[in-house]
Amino acid sequence: MPRPRRVSLLASTVVLTLCGPLAAQDASPWAARPENSGADVRTFDTVHVTAEAIARQALGASTVLADDLERQPPRNDIAEFLRTLPGVNLTGNSTSGQRGNNRQIDIRGMGPDNTLILVDGIPVSSRNSVRYGWRGERDSRGDTGWVAPEQIERIEVLRGPAAARYGNGAAGGVVNIVTRAPTDAFSGSLNLYGSVPTHGVDGGSQRAGLQMGGPLSDRLSFRLSGNAGKADADDFDINRDHASRRTGSNAGTFPAGREGVRSRNASAKLLWELLPGQRIDFGAGFSRQGNIYTGDSQNTNRNAEVLKWIGAETNRSYRRTFDISHRGEYGDSTRSLVYAALEDTRNTRLLEGLAGGTEGIFIVDGGFGDIDLQTLTLHGEVNRTIIGDSVDHVVTLGAEWVDSRLEDTASGLKDRNPQPNVPVPPTTWDGRADARIASVFIEDNLYIGDRLTVTPTLRYDHHDRHGGNASPALNAAFGFLPGWTLRAGIARAYKAPNLYQSNAGYSLYSNGIGCWGGGGPCFLVGNDALGAETSINKELGVQFADGRMQAGLTWFHNDYRDKVEAGRVVVDRVRNVDVFRWDNVPRAVIEGLEGSVELPLGDALRWNTNVTWMLESENRTTGDALSTIPEYTVNTAFDWQAGERLSLLARATFYGEQVPQRLDYQGRPVTGSAADRMPPYALVGLSGRYRITDRVNVVIGVDNLLDKRIFRRGNASGVNLGTPNAIEGAGAWTYNEPGRAWFVSTHIGF
Repeated sequence: MPRPRRVSLLASTVVLTLCGPLAAQDASPWAARPENSGADVRTFDTVHVTAEAIARQALGASTVLADDLERQPPRNDIAEFLRTLPGVNLTGNSTSGQRGNNRQIDIRGMGPDNTLILVDGIPVSSRNSVRYGWRGERDSRGDTGWVAPEQIERIEVLRGPAAARYGNGAAGGVVNIVTRAPTDAFSGSLNLYGSVPTHGVDGGSQRAGLQMGGPLSDRLSFRLSGNAGKADADDFDINRDHASRRTGSNAGTFPAGREGVRSRNASAKLLWELLPGQRIDFGAGFSRQGNIYTGDSQNTNRNAEVLKWIGAETNRSYRRTFDISHRGEYGDSTRSLVYAALEDTRNTRLLEGLAGGTEGIFIVDGGFGDIDLQTLTLHGEVNRTIIGDSVDHVVTLGAEWVDSRLEDTASGLKDRNPQPNVPVPPTTWDGRADARIASVFIEDNLYIGDRLTVTPTLRYDHHDRHGGNASPALNAAFGFLPGWTLRAGIARAYKAPNLYQSNAGYSLYSNGIGCWGGGGPCFLVGNDALGAETSINKELGVQFADGRMQAGLTWFHNDYRDKVEAGRVVVDRVRNVDVFRWDNVPRAVIEGLEGSVELPLGDALRWNTNVTWMLESENRTTGDALSTIPEYTVNTAFDWQAGERLSLLARATFYGEQVPQRLDYQGRPVTGSAADRMPPYALVGLSGRYRITDRVNVVIGVDNLLDKRIFRRGNASGVNLGTPNAIEGAGAWTYNEPGRAWFVSTHIGF
């Protein structure tokens, strides 16, 4: 029997945001606008978001469909596609340029750590199983690669004040990856993808996936998915002729290109309808990701151990997930959702140095160590629709418990760093850290008349180490003219310190070059007295939609407080070594504009464009930007249905100037090549899809048609300046953009 697809909380939010002026910013599962006439309440039980039903972009929200990913398949993971949405860029975990090619989703310039990733509405935290570096670096691929593109039904992206509703780590935005649901009849598909670069030094890519599902009985259905992929690494010496100037023992070294990735994903879902309106879902998954090493390290790569591991796996992540949920309907107006989810990630990696220039460099014959992270999430909520005489309500009450436990045998400073000139750290690292966050939330979507929707929200989180935090929000939408909607929102978002920053036993060491003020050697230690980062997020936007076209413009302003960074004040002195600790930076400000337009140019041709313009991004203490992202980003595409079975897509992205750090590791103004800016550049792509039959299609295309290549020159700041072994900084030139590549993708349904 047919089983309706239950949409998640974020799905409802995005659907409501996109569907029209009466939409609420933060509706709950199955919630919809009740009818004043007293007719049956509408719910979203069977909503399937399609291009024909709604616009893809709206103020503060975007939806990516499976069809989009099929026509524009990413080389590795969906982060490469999401960078084409308004407000979204890819950036490293810090502005230092260290690990510069490990680029992750950055929404509205708040940094990857302020983007919350969900899979089917359940938070993902595997990237936190990677050691945190002195300037915020993580040797992490992020959390967007755990689901293969072919297994995705849609992706929902929420930005700004509405995203704060989702708690810890959502100050920038939320990305929800929704996987394919079982169908009413047994069906499946085989998907194949491959890309071949024009330049042999760029890495290509291959991927194969199989999905199947359907009913097992009248009340039981299933879904099975499996995928294997490989994104090849760039050649070891791809950046040899482009590196920033290096002298002495560092002469001839060069920064690494993009690492490769080997991935395997398998998942299963079982849906059991106990009774009409009562359903239990069981889910399980296993994923493995291993890198293909190409010489990357945190500082330099002159260590002889580097060449030994080129082309091998130096880190592997094994992720297991288990979840069970119950979804209930009680009459026409009440719904509930309860789930328990366990995520277990084991990050196995070669042991790295943790002191000064050796930080991030493999220890000779050091072997492998493990970092294990377990996260248990318990979530429950109830949603009720109340029809009043003049005001209708959709009210949600909920609670959540998150328990995170870290065991790290790879990051003890003296234990894992045998250099004799590294002193004993002032604190003891036992390799364990944990945190628990208890949360409650309430929201009320008030439908006032036919044109005004107001959504007050309040979430309270209590962190067992960092105390309580209230996150109030108020969002509103007003249809002031036919087709015209004014939207406004304000929210207080927050992010708790991570398990390394808040652990007093976690220590790093520098012999002086990395110490703020340049006063000699120093330690950086964890701080269990840190406060949570907070942000007051505001936005104001206007949108026009008439069924054929849509256009919108949004202004956003984030007042960021207490950002956690490496401290700049000496808090202790041990054996003539200064001690710094992680600290809260008083204030940072981010401001920008997002705009989008979608316009029909004929019966079969549509043009859509979005733009993001960063007006301000500044740490008020240092003057540096929070992220190294372009001043502006413009994505434009022409979509032509050339025939009954043939469709063509032409797309281009224009990136504005990128500005480097203002200050080096010691707090001095950068000079020379460390002050180099990256000028604007553009990437152009073409693709075409031909439907051979209703179940079989092939996509052929080219990425970076004009062959615009960016070469990584090194880290943002230099080291050893003024000495014979100097490495000059690279400014904003801290990542690679590959050249032209051809791709082909095939979908075979059965």
